[in-house]
Amino acid sequence: MKNIFDLSGKVAVVTGGNGVLGGAMSEGLAHAGAKIGVLGRTEKTVQEQVDKILKAGGEAIPLIADVLKKDLIIKAHNRVLDEWGRVDILVNAAGGNMPGATINPDQSFLDLNDDDLQKVVNLNFTGTYLPSKIFAESMIENRSGAIVNISSMAAQQAITRVMGYSAAKAAVDNFTRSLAIELASKYGDGMRVNAIAPGFFIGEQNRDLLLNPDESLTDRGKTIIKNTPMDRFGEAEELIGTVIWLCSSASSFVTGTIIPVDGGFSAFSGV
Repeated sequence: MKNIFDLSGKVAVVTGGNGVLGGAMSEGLAHAGAKIGVLGRTEKTVQEQVDKILKAGGEAIPLIADVLKKDLIIKAHNRVLDEWGRVDILVNAAGGNMPGATINPDQSFLDLNDDDLQKVVNLNFTGTYLPSKIFAESMIENRSGAIVNISSMAAQQAITRVMGYSAAKAAVDNFTRSLAIELASKYGDGMRVNAIAPGFFIGEQNRDLLLNPDESLTDRGKTIIKNTPMDRFGEAEELIGTVIWLCSSASSFVTGTIIPVDGGFSAFSGV
């Protein structure tokens, strides 16, 4: 029987592919057989991720670009076409938050920094929209492709303090559904768009919010674990199975969905 999770011969681009979550997904897709374009702003970390994939026997190229700069994304797209002739998969893993767009315990909504909040919305929403628009071009030509966006638990329900990030990720959810309808209805059932909504994973941006210097849980970290039935944070590698599924023929009738990978957080009422 054919391996429906096999991605051999497929070409994938992962934005933020040099980050913790994006890096894990890049490696997982490469292990499943895909050729990987690792897209990120920092040449050093992008090349390190490419080298990691190559060392493991995969195929990868570095794509140095900012997801908010259309000309650089077009240049990256052209590099992929020159190298491999097509794009089959796009994973929009670039994103993040900023301190000024976060409400600290001693602050209120009125203290939000307007510029920082706009930057967070741009990074997470526009930084998903622009790569989708550019890399979808060759998918539309072939009437085949899978786009996977990265949402968040913060988009599913209100989570305190991260108002700007939550709003941006909620926009990603709506964009995921809208684009899924647009592409399938106009270009056929080979075009699919879905999103993964990770629960709480430790990364550089949220480490200080969730862990004390001695690695013990902060009060916020304790609250999150209390409301996660699996009683722990996620590991980046635990996103790999879902992203392979969404990028492969195993999910050929799945589009417009937001898949939680959250240890049960979104299912738990707190009671």
